Amino acid sequence: MPMGRPKAELMLSEDERSQLISIARSRSISAALVTRARIVLAAADGEPNSAISQRLQLTRATVGKWRLRFLEQRINGLYDEVRPGKPRTIDDEQLAQLIHKTLHTRPTDGSLSLPCRT
Repeated sequence: MPMGRPKAELMLSEDERSQLISIARSRSISAALVTRARIVLAAADGEPNSAISQRLQLTRATVGKWRLRFLEQRINGLYDEVRPGKPRTIDDEQLAQLIHKTLHTRPTDGSLSLPCRT
């Protein structure tokens, strides 16, 4: 006999399932988003929140939050919401260029080593 409040059944389309599987397997996406995708996939497979929380080492409240957010907003609900505060002064393209330049150019003196102390 199931315990607790009945939960809305979480059904996925084939497209949603393939997107979530791709997110869950990704190594370049944030760990938080990967975890959220795993929560939704497990919930869609009928796993109870308590089992998901135990397996992923999360609180039941966290699992419930992301399950509900997915039901309300689908995949877009799994992404972080915009937070209050000063907007970024550098966009993603500029940030990518800065990282590329930092990793692929040499210092002006051509040296990559630090001076040796004796």
